[in-house]
Amino acid sequence: MGEPVIAMRKVTADLGARTVLRGIDLTVRRGEVVALLGANGSGKSTAVRSVIGQVPVTSGEIELFGVPRRRFRDWARVGYVPQRTTAAGGVPATVTEVVSSGRLSRTRFGLFRRGDREAVHRALELVGMADRAKDSVDALSGGQHQRVLIARALAAAPELLIMDEPMAGVDLASQEVLAATLERQVAAGTTVLLVLHELGPLEPLIDRAVVLRDGCVLHDGPPPKAGAGTPPSSQLRSSRGCPQPGHDHVHPHDAVGADPIRTGLLS
Repeated sequence: MGEPVIAMRKVTADLGARTVLRGIDLTVRRGEVVALLGANGSGKSTAVRSVIGQVPVTSGEIELFGVPRRRFRDWARVGYVPQRTTAAGGVPATVTEVVSSGRLSRTRFGLFRRGDREAVHRALELVGMADRAKDSVDALSGGQHQRVLIARALAAAPELLIMDEPMAGVDLASQEVLAATLERQVAAGTTVLLVLHELGPLEPLIDRAVVLRDGCVLHDGPPPKAGAGTPPSSQLRSSRGCPQPGHDHVHPHDAVGADPIRTGLLS
């Protein structure tokens, strides 16, 4: 198996007064495509946001490419696609300007050269948005917004791609474009961690499914079959201090809406 790209060991994290992650163990190895599944409030988004440093952990360890996250600085190796928000964060911007922001980590002093402009154009072509490059992001549909967010992440040619609900609220045509885009990235060797409610058109690409419930890992193994939902209780392993399989109530969803453009990914 490949070397670990993400390693989470006994990670706990709080949002306000609520403990959201309770002893998460998760390893994603080079070249893997791993889906995080679970109901709203299970901790999926908090888990990926803790990996990139948007949510502080209260205990446990996280490593990226073998480096403790607190010391990790090579963010150009990591692409992050947030839950869909307005791509420009409310600031008037063109599609090219938004996607170019994802290339900043590869530039020197923020100065774009020919290679940087070509990388932005390639990312737009990958998601089928090159013909909208000069358009305002405010003129885009929800699915097109999502393509722009993905192009922004791809502009830096990351080795690790983390995507939070990339298919949520996206029309079927855009889902198919996004699945084809991801398939090309995986074929090129990109490691992928996805937060999903259901596998949908991404199912053929998924190597492993990690099911969370109330902030705990209850399953880590083969993805559920299409239409099967969460694996049955006999396949789920409960973690210490976590509810046993069969605990079905849903908590409010993790807070969303924070646009990650100004995180360490671009510092």
